[in-house]
Amino acid sequence: MPLAVLGATGNLGRRVAAQALAHGHPLSVAVRSRNKLAADIAARAHVRELDLEAASVDALAHFIGGHEALICCAGQVADGDRFVALIDKVVSAIETLPAAHRPVSWFMAGAALLPLDERGRRGVDLPKVRNTYWPHARNLERLQRSTLDWRLLCPGPMVDKPALVPGRLRLAIEGLASPLPSLARHLPAPLLLPLFAAKVPELIVSYDDAANVMLRHLSPAGEMSRCRVGLALPVGMRGQKDQWTSGA
Repeated sequence: MPLAVLGATGNLGRRVAAQALAHGHPLSVAVRSRNKLAADIAARAHVRELDLEAASVDALAHFIGGHEALICCAGQVADGDRFVALIDKVVSAIETLPAAHRPVSWFMAGAALLPLDERGRRGVDLPKVRNTYWPHARNLERLQRSTLDWRLLCPGPMVDKPALVPGRLRLAIEGLASPLPSLARHLPAPLLLPLFAAKVPELIVSYDDAANVMLRHLSPAGEMSRCRVGLALPVGMRGQKDQWTSGA
């Protein structure tokens, strides 16, 4: 499957690119500087030097066109409005392509965007959490306004640790892969925050595992189409807080 990757020089993007090549995908990457790519990726992928923030929608659409799948790892939630503008540009670029030639598209968010209870309340709506993670909510709204076949990966913090055996991660569609207790639906929003925080160590995943999930779910339509996808470690496993990164 011809695959395009945005953000292939970042912690997650370079894992996606490396695994894609290992799995035999014809790979194209758009990067600001070829010199920042891992040597193996630079040697084996089709490389387009493109500054995503400065590029026009048409230039980005020209790069994306002709691929059956796109994985967008570009941008960071800490960039605020710049992150929102970047995702809007990527979505707009795909929308310019004929409907039959638009790729299955993965985008990145975080566990705070997932529903926490039966009432649909999200971590990003809670005090303090919203101050940092509000761009994820804006990006979800943009995707929902589109007609793209998108999927939104919502891990907790990601760490540089060895991958688990494929299939061991818990996955959940439109919810936490390690759910809150049922009493959560009766609690006021401020009391949801400590329950959500207590779950975060179970939601810490490796970059390699996050990359593997996206690459294993590239078929058009299906149960993940136009959905948020949560990840969690196997039951009984917890990540370490001192290994958190800001990339989730």
